[in-house]
Amino acid sequence: MLQQTGYKKNRQNHWTLDFLGIKESGLFPLLITFFFIAGAGAILYLTEGNFKIILAIFSLLAVVGLTLYRIDYSFFLFFGMVLFFDQYLVPGFRPFTYYVDFFRNFKEISYLPSHPAGVINPVEVYLFLLFGAWMLVLAVQKKAELQRILIWPSFLFFLSCLIFGFLNGIRSGGDLVIAIWEFRALLYLSVMYLIVPQIIQTREQIRILLWICIVAIFFKACQGIYRFANTGLSTSGIQTFTNHEDPVFMSVLFIFLASMILLKYRDQQRKLMLVLLIPFLLGFYLSFRRAAFAGLFVSLATLFFLIGAEERKRYLKLAVPAAIFLLAYSTVFWNNKSTLAQPVQMIKSGLVETSKVENPEDYYSNLYRDYENYNLAATVKRKPLTGVGFGNKYDLPLDLDTFVMSFPLRNYIAHNQILWWFAKTGAIGFLSFWLFFNAFVSKGASVYAQTDDPYLKAVCAMIVVAVINQMVVSYFDLQLTYYRNMIFLGTLMGLMPTIERLGKQDAQSVYESIQ
Repeated sequence: MLQQTGYKKNRQNHWTLDFLGIKESGLFPLLITFFFIAGAGAILYLTEGNFKIILAIFSLLAVVGLTLYRIDYSFFLFFGMVLFFDQYLVPGFRPFTYYVDFFRNFKEISYLPSHPAGVINPVEVYLFLLFGAWMLVLAVQKKAELQRILIWPSFLFFLSCLIFGFLNGIRSGGDLVIAIWEFRALLYLSVMYLIVPQIIQTREQIRILLWICIVAIFFKACQGIYRFANTGLSTSGIQTFTNHEDPVFMSVLFIFLASMILLKYRDQQRKLMLVLLIPFLLGFYLSFRRAAFAGLFVSLATLFFLIGAEERKRYLKLAVPAAIFLLAYSTVFWNNKSTLAQPVQMIKSGLVETSKVENPEDYYSNLYRDYENYNLAATVKRKPLTGVGFGNKYDLPLDLDTFVMSFPLRNYIAHNQILWWFAKTGAIGFLSFWLFFNAFVSKGASVYAQTDDPYLKAVCAMIVVAVINQMVVSYFDLQLTYYRNMIFLGTLMGLMPTIERLGKQDAQSVYESIQ
């Protein structure tokens, strides 16, 4: 009787679904669709038709679903967004890649309701989501293991000094919001250094990450070329055609390509980068960043000392003709002011004293940095051990208001970010900074020497040189406080434990096959 009653109820339910033209298996998708439509309608009503909020909410839900489904896929999406979107506007241009507001605090995003407490940004929400999903995986999967990080004592020392600089600044009366601005980029680097080894654990995942780098950075080069073309191929009055970070990323790819060539490794990534080399070089040139040129030259020199003896011979065969060409080019255009001479003039302005009459822009730019460096040195002298902390102005015995040039937080953040770090965290923090990065470079060079896989060796060389490149660029320009730079560098550094482990596994496999 009970079975017959249940049968009648099921028949009645099926009859209702049949009447609506819906199969029983489609009931759940229908309810989900209804839920989203109703939610979207409610949001449109409450926000007076703000479609951007709906898109933001649905994007967040999609990211949450992707992260819970495959955390590595979600990380790839996050990394691609960091490279694709812009933190700052390029002067004179209004790219759509900036107005997504991926890097802005929630209180500053125009299409979202503003609240004074909204001092976090979508990047931090995404990082929190990735970290939470990883912790969930550790809790649920019994076989999940915590992957070790390299040189962890020096890393923890650096991280402790970073946190101390933040707390010390707030304790001494620093502005909380400004302290967060100064502190967060290097915190992103630290987070990436911790979580990337936990997510990226296979050779194929490393390859996917490098594909994302190639495609996204090529897009940024194309953005610069497109802007250059739109100005009628004129550079007059243009400070740069790309973001400040983009030529740094391009330099890293140049080293990756050079490493594969020197190691005689051929694959699709090498072929594609060779095909795209001219656009990459043009995009790099159109950045007009003296610091990027300096970083590239030091990077090429670093690569020479990192690689083995056989690779060094091949390096010289390529470098000597290139050096002769560059020497001839520099000689011809050393005192030339044409568009073709701009790379030489940028290098010249960093090597010799710039004329106030002939090149006033570079003259005042250099003088401004000299003023900043003096002020930073005065700050270090006053607070040599602990620094002034984040959120506090560095000392200004030389007034920067005499200069027309300006940028947000210029009395808090200086161009020379190595001295800036010294002024903010003192001698202890300065020691932790160089101990961590130097130890990483040393460990990376060791991993390179012990790895046999040519692709992994090329990636390893790229990472080691990327750290050196970033230090050089940061000495001249605002780089340690740029979010994209630090997430990019932290991701690359986070790959090193995986490269070391995969290299050891390959060596063990070879040993076992011999036995």
